[in-house]
Amino acid sequence: MALLQTNAMSVTFGVKRAVDGLNLSVEAGKLVGLIGPNGAGKTTTIDAITGFVPSQGGITFDGQDITGLSSTLRARTGLGRTWQSSELFDDLTVLENLQVAAERVRFGGFLRDLFKPRNDDVDELMSILESLDLASSASMLPTELSHGQRKLVGVARSLAAKPKMLCMDEPAAGLDTEESQGLGRRIRSLVDGGLSVLLIDHDMGLILTICDYLYVLDFGQLIAEGTPEQIRSDKRVISAYLGERHADDASATGSVEEATNE
Repeated sequence: MALLQTNAMSVTFGVKRAVDGLNLSVEAGKLVGLIGPNGAGKTTTIDAITGFVPSQGGITFDGQDITGLSSTLRARTGLGRTWQSSELFDDLTVLENLQVAAERVRFGGFLRDLFKPRNDDVDELMSILESLDLASSASMLPTELSHGQRKLVGVARSLAAKPKMLCMDEPAAGLDTEESQGLGRRIRSLVDGGLSVLLIDHDMGLILTICDYLYVLDFGQLIAEGTPEQIRSDKRVISAYLGERHADDASATGSVEEATNE
């Protein structure tokens, strides 16, 4: 069974239907990509799945119907997310940022742990930082980090909450090619370690390299799904990115990645 399943999920803003009857699933231990041109409804899809915008239809996660749950309750079921911008506490160290995320809403718990942290908690958080090559930055402030490192701290902070699945909204945005490739390797290693991920990104080289399966949206509707190999040469996908006029020529290259980089 799928860990996450949307059933005819729709999101409407006034008269505009941003997501239209989407059926999407993510199996446990898989890396699934969600792609599409600007305005396709990708971020809105993640917002709906994680409970930040209301939706119609159904959403199940880990065998539970979460359609009516708040974003907080969905997070407690193990459904985590990252954001396009690095929403970090710049006056706290990298490690302290993770401690905030790891706090399980215990009264006074964060203040207690901040001034007298439990060694097992710190060791666990340091292990997360080590997995992302951030251990040496644990005592630094986010303002002292590069843009790429801040992105990774955002991922680490989401992992600190011990999610069963992580929805990642454009984690490679603003990164150069080398940083993006490095991030991709780390995301893939997390999935190979058992984490399930739903990934949005515009870096087609990243998406086509690391994902197990892809869904493609255009104007809120699902227009294609399949393995990266199948999506590379799908004329509907090429048309959505480049328009009908270029679809035939672009598909002749056999690669959505090449088409979108023209």
